[in-house]
Amino acid sequence: MHADEIQQAVREAVDSGWYLQGERIARFEREYAEYVGAKHCVSCANGLDALTLMIRAYKELAKLKDGDEVIVPANTYIATILSITENNLRPVLVEPRLDNLQINDSLIEEAITERTKAIMIVHLYGYNSYTNKIGEICKKHNLLLLEDCAQSHGLERVSTPRPLGAFDSLSKCRYGGGSAWSFYPGKNLGALADAGAITTDDEELAEVFRAIANYGSSQKYVFPYQGRNSRMDELSAAVLSVKLKFLDADNRRRQEIADYYIDNIKNPSIILPSREGVHHIFPILTPRRDELQTYLKENGVGTVIHYPIPPHKQECYKEWNNLSFPVTERIHREELSLPLNQAMTQEEVIYITETINKFK
Repeated sequence: MHADEIQQAVREAVDSGWYLQGERIARFEREYAEYVGAKHCVSCANGLDALTLMIRAYKELAKLKDGDEVIVPANTYIATILSITENNLRPVLVEPRLDNLQINDSLIEEAITERTKAIMIVHLYGYNSYTNKIGEICKKHNLLLLEDCAQSHGLERVSTPRPLGAFDSLSKCRYGGGSAWSFYPGKNLGALADAGAITTDDEELAEVFRAIANYGSSQKYVFPYQGRNSRMDELSAAVLSVKLKFLDADNRRRQEIADYYIDNIKNPSIILPSREGVHHIFPILTPRRDELQTYLKENGVGTVIHYPIPPHKQECYKEWNNLSFPVTERIHREELSLPLNQAMTQEEVIYITETINKFK
């Protein structure tokens, strides 16, 4: 979609002869900061780096240190967990709610210890994970509130209560203000390849993050930090600037498709997701997932499982393999993602719905 404008933007970027740290990066950072209502947007190479380097920046600012605990949803994509362990912090897994697949705020306080220093919420599948109760817990226990926004571009435009990407009053104080984004091509706002960013109202966090992502350099050949090379390229920034103009309209179309599914899928073996969100993914739950996936494939409908193995059952975290998180494990056992994107025709949406309703 929007092919002509994207191709023109790419041609102009290529012809400019400037491929890194140029005006297109600066322009997209200004545009995206304005879009989410933040004072600062700092780009980087990908969403995992956005998460990892955001935590690293908080360590450099002495707000986190090795061994601190970070509460995180047990059913998240593994990148969230990787960003925590790579920084020598300890993830504390908390079960989600089954009705919206987001972290269960009623279970958070019992997971807090004297070593807990942050909560990382994840707007998984494009649905709002933030609740007023989470904000109150952060204030009560003096915790940082961090956001994994990899799947939630535009969520602040449709969500109540507003997630921290919208920078409400909570994020303007010491309890939070860092949101990490992925612009992987398949996201609601996707680049040509991997790309990422953080948004924040915290100028100090933005400055440290920018330096760490640029080899640790605060100015040319001056290195106050041991950094890495994590930079968005000019072509990706040019494409993102084009696609950002259409993001709200694209999300509205996603909402229309989700509404149609929710209103018209009438199969008693299927649990449907929340209506409110930007629907990066449309996850249904069914105990007959494998049968349904095979049936849909035979009828020309492709589906994806997000995600078949939860983090605590992965080999790379084998020290957690004996842990039990029944709700998380049920979600990973039963989740199936139906096709949902703004390029779908209404005829395709109706066909998928009718095919599912015929599944016995």
